[in-house]
Amino acid sequence: MANISHTNEAVSNNLMARALREAFYAGLVALGLFVLFVGLKTDQNILNELVLVQRWGLLATFVAIAMVGRFLSVAYVRPWFEARKAAKAAAPAVEREAGFVARNFSLLAICALIVYPPVMVALFGFQGSLKWVDNFGIQILIYVLLAWGLNIVVGLAGLLDLGYVAFYAVGAYSYALLSSYFGLSFWLLLPMAGILAALWGTILGFPVLRLKGDYLAIVTLAFGEIIRLVLINWTEVTKGTFGISGIAKASVFGIWSFDVSAPNNFAKVFGLPMSSAYYKIFLFYLALALCMLAAFVTIRLRRMPIGRAWEALREDEIACRSLGINTTTTKLTAFATGAMFGGIAGSFFAVRQGFVSPESFVFLESAIILAIVVLGGMGSLVGIAVAATLMIGGTELLREMDFLKRIFGPDFTPELYRMLIFGLAMIIVMVWKPRGFVGSREPTAFLRERKSVSGSFTKEGHG
Repeated sequence: MANISHTNEAVSNNLMARALREAFYAGLVALGLFVLFVGLKTDQNILNELVLVQRWGLLATFVAIAMVGRFLSVAYVRPWFEARKAAKAAAPAVEREAGFVARNFSLLAICALIVYPPVMVALFGFQGSLKWVDNFGIQILIYVLLAWGLNIVVGLAGLLDLGYVAFYAVGAYSYALLSSYFGLSFWLLLPMAGILAALWGTILGFPVLRLKGDYLAIVTLAFGEIIRLVLINWTEVTKGTFGISGIAKASVFGIWSFDVSAPNNFAKVFGLPMSSAYYKIFLFYLALALCMLAAFVTIRLRRMPIGRAWEALREDEIACRSLGINTTTTKLTAFATGAMFGGIAGSFFAVRQGFVSPESFVFLESAIILAIVVLGGMGSLVGIAVAATLMIGGTELLREMDFLKRIFGPDFTPELYRMLIFGLAMIIVMVWKPRGFVGSREPTAFLRERKSVSGSFTKEGHG
């Protein structure tokens, strides 16, 4: 017994020593990373001279957080997870029945979204609800639609696309240009923008038919940059960096308009007080309907032969070709379908903003959309929707955290650190759940009995 106690004490001492050592190294790394970004800041004085402002207190806070976090991770969190994993492996396998929330999560989420705008209006009033319906509702739904479109290309077909924002831009500018120059209605331009984006997706698909992996990613990244540079330099049509403003608003099937000067204004017809909240609420429900339509189409396509061909292509292209599947058609349909969703989301973005410019379609947008797909779990619609809510909604929440200025100073701007928080969140999630929030999924084809495939039995990165 004495030997066992001495052994446990030695192991505990070694663990604490290792935790202290790694915490020290983490502090050094954090000091090297943040000394130029956080510790030093350039500013202008009264004489319009560039001066260097020292923020050693803020730098010390970042270093302390890194050291304490690493110490707790090595000394307590990691051993707890390992002990829990060992206990779970030693325990007999018991199949647990999913609870009510897990079984009906999608239905509950849809019901919550349906009642979301009235609840916000009841809590904050019509004008006060604008921020919550627009920034926390419509914007998140647009990114959900974008991520579901990219999920078809990356999650189902296994084609790494880093230029997906190009289709987003094609949809937005298609709506803006056709609406401004030809006066076409929203309900005609919404599917037209998706068709035009799908056409560009097919055009992109032809030169990359023989590429895969890193080479495919480089070509798609170049395509996205080409589209952005065309939008900047083709000033006769796109107006360059000035963008296109005054984009027409959507109407309720052409019956009621949301323009203040229109005789068939929605508020005037129903005798309601004038407010822009009605238009935002209408756009929210329209975006929700588009997302539901996209989810329905994706689920139906996955169960069809083309969806199974996408999954076969993702797992092994050579085996897919040996089975007689036309990989050319399979890749082109994946690019076209994903691009169509991106184009529809782009046209909806133009309607919501009333203004489009090339600055809205930079590579960072593609990176954010891809991060949403990876964090949510490639191939999982529910996981991607949850990841989009957390990432985009988290960014908007940072704008509301004014209390952080009392801690870090009045010049502290929380939203500027969103990419740092995104990076930390991705590291944590990839360590905790390497295949995203939803690491298991149902196969589209099954024999006799429907079974759930665990993430540990699927190819790395495709769970």
